[in-house]
Amino acid sequence: MNPAKIRLSATELELVTNADWILTKNGIIQKVKSMLEAIQAEQQDYLEKNKINLPAEFINPLPKISKGENYKGLPYLVLDHPRYFDKENVFTIRTLFWWGNFFSITLHLAGTCKELFQQQLINAYPWFADNDFFLCISDEQWEHHFGEDNYKPVKAITREEFEQYFSKKSFLKLARKYPLQPWDAIHPRLFPEFRKIMELLMA
Repeated sequence: MNPAKIRLSATELELVTNADWILTKNGIIQKVKSMLEAIQAEQQDYLEKNKINLPAEFINPLPKISKGENYKGLPYLVLDHPRYFDKENVFTIRTLFWWGNFFSITLHLAGTCKELFQQQLINAYPWFADNDFFLCISDEQWEHHFGEDNYKPVKAITREEFEQYFSKKSFLKLARKYPLQPWDAIHPRLFPEFRKIMELLMA
């Protein structure tokens, strides 16, 4: 592109000459990170106090908060805890903030981790259906949006269909999303959801 023809719209020019909105955005990201750190502490306390019977390799890795600027063009932060990833096997509960969209909590299992827990999750079908969870129907396990090509409401499928997804896929993801407003309602909902997922896995 000819540099002489790279022009800014009036809106773009207003933004590029105003640092305040970037500073505000950075402040919001830091507050979200602090929220995830608080949730992480609650999760860690729960796992330690309840002596959750999981393989050591699942719970030994320290929890991790990651951030990026470009999931479909927008900033995001991710808390993975527990977090176990290798080439084919995944065990994590992922808490995600996606700018302009939502928070979400996702149980992500793949490979032998999926096989280890799939019967408990099939048995928990009524709870997932009643609590607005979505089942990943895509063949791409690293997409996090809730588009119709990626997730389907559990309540929209039968128990038999739910079970069929488990048997035909090498991974499974069960997720729930939370709107960004009311903001003060988000944190109090995320840890109880984590705790319930852990209880279902240990059933």
